[in-house]
Amino acid sequence: MISVDGLAVEFGGTTLFSDISFVINEKDRIALMGKNGAGKSTLLKILSGTRQPTRGKISAPKECVIAYLPQHLMTEDGRTVFEETAQAFAHLHEMEAEMAEINRQLETRTDYESDSYMELIERVSTLSEKFYSIEETNYDADIEKALLGLGFTREDFNKQTSDFSGGWRMRIELAKLLLQNPDVLLLDEPTNHLDIESIQWLEDFLIGNGKAVVVISHDRKFVDNITTRTIEVTMGRIYDYKVNYSQYLQLRAERRVQQQKQFDEQQKFIAETTEFIERFKGTYSKTLQVQSRVKMLEKLVLLEVDEEDTSALRLKFPPSPRSGNYPVTMDAVGKTYGEKNIFSNASLTIERGDKVAFVGKNGEGKSTLVKCIMKEIEHDGTLTLGHNVQIGYFAQNQASLLDENLTVFQTIDDVAVGDIRNKIRDLLGAFMFGGPEESMKKVKVLSGGERTRLAMIKLLLEPVNLLILDEPTNHLDLKTKDILKQALVDFDGTLIVVSHDRDFLDGLVTKVYEFGNKKVTEHLSGIYEFLEKKKMDSLSELEKK
Repeated sequence: MISVDGLAVEFGGTTLFSDISFVINEKDRIALMGKNGAGKSTLLKILSGTRQPTRGKISAPKECVIAYLPQHLMTEDGRTVFEETAQAFAHLHEMEAEMAEINRQLETRTDYESDSYMELIERVSTLSEKFYSIEETNYDADIEKALLGLGFTREDFNKQTSDFSGGWRMRIELAKLLLQNPDVLLLDEPTNHLDIESIQWLEDFLIGNGKAVVVISHDRKFVDNITTRTIEVTMGRIYDYKVNYSQYLQLRAERRVQQQKQFDEQQKFIAETTEFIERFKGTYSKTLQVQSRVKMLEKLVLLEVDEEDTSALRLKFPPSPRSGNYPVTMDAVGKTYGEKNIFSNASLTIERGDKVAFVGKNGEGKSTLVKCIMKEIEHDGTLTLGHNVQIGYFAQNQASLLDENLTVFQTIDDVAVGDIRNKIRDLLGAFMFGGPEESMKKVKVLSGGERTRLAMIKLLLEPVNLLILDEPTNHLDLKTKDILKQALVDFDGTLIVVSHDRDFLDGLVTKVYEFGNKKVTEHLSGIYEFLEKKKMDSLSELEKK
């Protein structure tokens, strides 16, 4: 369906990738993988036509509809949520206008036998057939279904898009793309601004839609659930696997072992050949053999081993100062803004050493309760922090609190104490600040994602006994998330994490607090037991109705 042939991208003397070719077939669901900076987003932009390659070409059938969701959107205001989403069907209005114009021409012309008259009749006939087949579908109902699936309520439909944050605008854009019924969907980090229920809805939609999808995502479970093929971008080339992400990791490890073996054998051959040349280069009887081996080395194509991600660093939080038995207790806690009740009557006890998740739809009060615990906002009811509780807090805006005039290295060096001081370079490398240039950058020139990662490293170094993390994984790649998760599993204090990342929460938390319907419900289980139970609850609710 889409053919990529001999693609190359070069800028500033750097080759991002060269001479890559592959085909996207109908119904392919492809994960585009590779470390940050490998060129994944660039490749997606080229596929979408928003960027041109240095060399090579992309070809697709004329009628093929390609829809692209970038990581960052430029959105316009002036419409309601429903009106903006309905723009997905703007082509229907264009079709209607073209049909009206052709009919007007047919009424006024008298050259009934001419070729151009017959062409107009054929054109209006084709348009009518297409238009009325689409019109038979109730696209108002389709818009409702998409918006509700992505977490909007019916009350949101008539609100202005300007009333919503960037994450919710991203959902509107995603709804528009899905409603266009494209042949190929290109999605760059679509789950970053979705809650667990919306991610599950999107998974079901993409699997049931039967169209081609190419996705970049750091959500391992999402990628595993929806994709059947993995294309890895690494060291300027690609590897194409007809398997999902987990199976790809296994095959890639096997490939690297094989490459290493071939590389070692070639290095041994080069060393032995070089030694022979050096030993006999002045010996007359060996001249032909020496010349032959020199030519052999000149023609040799040097093998490479794919870069290993050296960030497999085991991080540990400093030992926690001991807190009281119950770091957080709440009795009938609630929060109301004006007439809007966010949640009420939340009564819960978090014991020392508990690792708990706050989950639920966006806007149901997860971050609000965290702010209550942090004493950033007033609330109803009683909320008590236990004896000697020392909080480490990672908020979604944590990155904006860093000192902009310090370098990356200075930011970490200022808080590092003890043995970890000797591992600052390794620590920075694990969070993608490897190399002298990266570590000497000033904070003020870092992107939002880079600042988030730096704030996370800083938190890893502070001796605390209650860690509160609000969406900590949004800007972390899969490898970095694994490092953070392992550090949190090993953490000997108490953890509260607000997250929509099921794979990150799996094996990390043993208690789930669900936010929804203006209340907080406790579930004494891990994340997958909770999700299984939720599906059953949903079905029983349907049966009751």
